[in-house]
Amino acid sequence: MSPKAMFSLIVLGLILLVGSQSVYVINETERAIRLKFGEVVEADIEPGIHVKTPFVDNIKRFDARVLTLDTTPSRLLTSGKKYVIVDSYAKWRIKDVRAYYKATSGDRLQASNLLANLVNKGLRDEIAARTLHDVVSGERDELMTKLTASLNTQTQGDLGIEVLDLRVKAVDLPDDLSNSVYDRMSAEREREAREYRSQGKELAEGIRADADRQKTVIEAEAYRDAERTRGEGDAEAARIYAAAYNKDPEFYAFTRSLKAYTETFSKGDVLLLKPDSDFFRYMKDAKGK
Repeated sequence: MSPKAMFSLIVLGLILLVGSQSVYVINETERAIRLKFGEVVEADIEPGIHVKTPFVDNIKRFDARVLTLDTTPSRLLTSGKKYVIVDSYAKWRIKDVRAYYKATSGDRLQASNLLANLVNKGLRDEIAARTLHDVVSGERDELMTKLTASLNTQTQGDLGIEVLDLRVKAVDLPDDLSNSVYDRMSAEREREAREYRSQGKELAEGIRADADRQKTVIEAEAYRDAERTRGEGDAEAARIYAAAYNKDPEFYAFTRSLKAYTETFSKGDVLLLKPDSDFFRYMKDAKGK
């Protein structure tokens, strides 16, 4: 290769190198600043193709999307001097690129740590002003809304970060307090169970006593009705017998004697009577004379 061709290749390489160092692209999901010798000369560069001074300007890119900060669960104290374990998360994004770079040097980990400290401090202050019931259920939404607004004011000015939302994932009691609460709840439920059993036993005794009373009354009334019916039946039978007897007293006496003979005499029985006894009057005379 001739010296002229070699020189042309070197010049072409230098042109390509300078060109590549002069043009840069910012994506839609990025925010960027331009530095000259470490000093910010342009902040919040719009997405697109841009030109810079090669080997002098330095471009710093940051994620412009909504990011999630998942904080470490913290042990916080309520106004009632009860400890709770609060697990929370925050949604945030870069609002002011210049302030963000000055506060964090563009380090996302450092930004997360600073934001986590602010979130933890805000939660501690808000929970310290509320009771355990308010933290768990009563004023939880109000607490999150108020804390998000106060954090936004602080982080936008100090860190260039906008906090979009702050939520508590869980509020748990420490193990020692959880055991105490569980024991108290168990004792309370046991007391209620004993009370319900006592009330049920008392009600059962009342129902059983009323059932026994009703049983006695029903049996007495049934016996009364049965005796009345039996008496009426006996009276009706006596009336029928009397009516039948009055129609033919002789025949009635004859049939009664025959029945007496049948029931009295059986195989092997011996009966000693006087021959002139009335018992044999129908044997001596068909008319019983």
